[in-house]
Amino acid sequence: MEEYNAVTSVAATGPSFVTESEPSDSAEWAERPADETGAGAEAEVPTDAQGQAGSVETERPAGEDAGAYRLGRDRRYLTWLTSDVATGLSSALASFAIPLIALAVTGSPSQAGIIGAAGMITRLATMLVGGVLADRHDRLRMMVWGAAAGLVLAVLFAVLAVADMFAFGSLIVVNMLLALRAGVFNVAGEAALKDIVPAEGIGRAQAANQARDAALNLAGGPIGGALLAVGGWLVGAGMAICQGIALATALLLRRQVPIAAAVSRYEPDADLPAEAASSALAEAGEGVVWLLRRVDLRGILIVSTVINLGFNAALTTVIYSLQMGGASPQVIGGLNAALGAVMLLGASAGPFLVTRVRAGVLALAGLALATLGIVLLPLVSTAPTIVAVLGGSVILLPALNAGLLGYMMVATPTELLGRVNSAAGFISMAAMPLAPLIAGFGLDLLGRTGTLLLAGAICVIAVGMALLTPSLRRIPTEADWAAHAEQFA
Repeated sequence: MEEYNAVTSVAATGPSFVTESEPSDSAEWAERPADETGAGAEAEVPTDAQGQAGSVETERPAGEDAGAYRLGRDRRYLTWLTSDVATGLSSALASFAIPLIALAVTGSPSQAGIIGAAGMITRLATMLVGGVLADRHDRLRMMVWGAAAGLVLAVLFAVLAVADMFAFGSLIVVNMLLALRAGVFNVAGEAALKDIVPAEGIGRAQAANQARDAALNLAGGPIGGALLAVGGWLVGAGMAICQGIALATALLLRRQVPIAAAVSRYEPDADLPAEAASSALAEAGEGVVWLLRRVDLRGILIVSTVINLGFNAALTTVIYSLQMGGASPQVIGGLNAALGAVMLLGASAGPFLVTRVRAGVLALAGLALATLGIVLLPLVSTAPTIVAVLGGSVILLPALNAGLLGYMMVATPTELLGRVNSAAGFISMAAMPLAPLIAGFGLDLLGRTGTLLLAGAICVIAVGMALLTPSLRRIPTEADWAAHAEQFA
């Protein structure tokens, strides 16, 4: 089952096979290969570690001014996107298959909820570590190691399925290992985006990423359902193919991006004792402290924590109840695909909306619509009616995410981006391990209607909090993000 985060961080979850790279000097320069963006011109890329947002400016193809930047003409972005999509599809297959396998193996919604919660807790526990690693190491090298680790875990998944060794304990371990890989490595890949795309293109890049996520939801459900109908081993094989593609394109990206852009610009906080500054905990704390001091970002995180819990608890309840009612993996996959199709439609309008509608307005509208859908869910029970209600509720989520995530990326200094992204993910997803527990134990104790009403009440609280948060409501359109963020620096 795929997670739907009303406000997601650009971080995710995985083990640390990272080789330390040499830090770049504050005055280091690197030449870009002449054809890396298809521009045919050489350019110099400065790297700076002075702690200022946008201290390293990503170049655009030669001959284009700021307003003319096109994502589709940037070879480095397209290579990054291919690797990211492959990794995302592998995760989508696992997220779809594991809850269904867990429910089929254990026969208990509560135990299936525990398996899901174990993975989410692992993801949260490793997110901050991933942010520190992304700021201290070559982010593109971390993408390579993350894909390699994902390939190993995909093969392990397939072997366990072939050997018929899936049980409550083994599923917890597999889910935790997959979450560990994502938590440690995924944030580096997302943070690398700011080294590839210039600031004025970040909003559109985030909108394109929302389209990517919608496409993965569209494809992940039917593909996962079809593979799982044959056997869990085929799901593992599909994951392995995806991770192989991610590995190959990550290796290619390392050749396209200047080393000075890929290597961390991290410098320990001068106010911290030397021994504290060198510890991962202290470094992670810098990102958390910076984020919580920002009035413009703090409200986003608080609201997102609540809405993510309510929405995912409702969605998990729907998936569990459908399977308990006899729905096949293909039917459940079709539900995910329908939601993905709606979100893809919404994502297609993302670039238009983030440049013309204030991000704060998009956030309020998206949260209200999503909450309305959850509140109406207890009234419907068949797959087509569930699709109609949930589909209408998620159509603005891609634009909401593009606006808020794009603004957060522009507002964050490059040298803090990994830690801030992981801190944002940790805070906004802090309550999400409760979602499968609410669904599992709720179905056992309250039934479907009672559990969905509880999830709806949580979403209503989130909307009320958003209405009472001026810093969230006032976030402007993409063109004004940098100037708006400067007011809070």
